[in-house]
Amino acid sequence: MNGLELQDILLTFPEGGRRRTVLDIPYLKVTSGEHVGIRGASGSGKSSLLNVVSGLVLPDRGTVRWGAAVPGALPEHERDRWRGQHIGFIFQDFQLFPELEALENVLLPATFTGWRIPEALIRRGRGLLEHMHVCPTRKVRALSRGEKQRVAIARAVLLKPGIILADEPTASLDEANAGQVTLLLSGYARTLDSTLLVVSHDDAVLANMDRVLDLNRGIVREAA
Repeated sequence: MNGLELQDILLTFPEGGRRRTVLDIPYLKVTSGEHVGIRGASGSGKSSLLNVVSGLVLPDRGTVRWGAAVPGALPEHERDRWRGQHIGFIFQDFQLFPELEALENVLLPATFTGWRIPEALIRRGRGLLEHMHVCPTRKVRALSRGEKQRVAIARAVLLKPGIILADEPTASLDEANAGQVTLLLSGYARTLDSTLLVVSHDDAVLANMDRVLDLNRGIVREAA
C-alpha cells in the first residue's frame, strides 16, 4: 500500500544568519491510490514538499511514512534504492538527455536496477512511447516540448511505480499539449493504481485530481 502520512514535519533553510521555515505540517494523510493536487504561490514550499515526501530532502523534524516504509530512517543508499523502486518523477523541465533517443531516455530507470535491461521492459518502453505517439528512435533534441513531456511520463511509469510525483508538468506547454499531458498522467496513474501528487498552477490539471491542497508559507490546508 502506498498511502502517505506526514507527522510533525518541520523543514527550515538557512537565510541571513537565521532559519527560515519552509514547511510546517503537523499532520497530512493521502490515501493509497489517491490523486492530490498541490497549489501555492512561488516560494510557498511546493517543490520542497515533493522533495521531503520522496526522501530527497530530510526534514529537520518529523516522519514521512509511505505505507509501512519510513524512507528517512534508511541509510542513504537504501533510501535511493527505495525511491528508484517505488517513485516515478515528472519535472517541469523534463530532465531528459537530448542526444539520446526517446526510448533510451525512457529506459534509464531500468539501468539502475541491473546490468542488463530485460527485453520485456524494452518492449514496455517502446509500447508506452508508441501509445503516446512519440517515435522511440527519435533523438530527444528533435522533439517538441509536448513530446518531451510525454517521454518524461513514459520514463516515470516504466517500472509501474506505486507513487508518482509531478512538479508543474504542464507549466511550459501550450493549452493543447497541457491537456494531453494531463490526461496521460492521470490515466496511467489510475491504471497503475498509483498514488499521485501533482504540484501545479493549472486549473485544468487540478480539476482532474481527487482533492486539492493549498500551500501557503509552508502550511498545508484543504482547498475550499
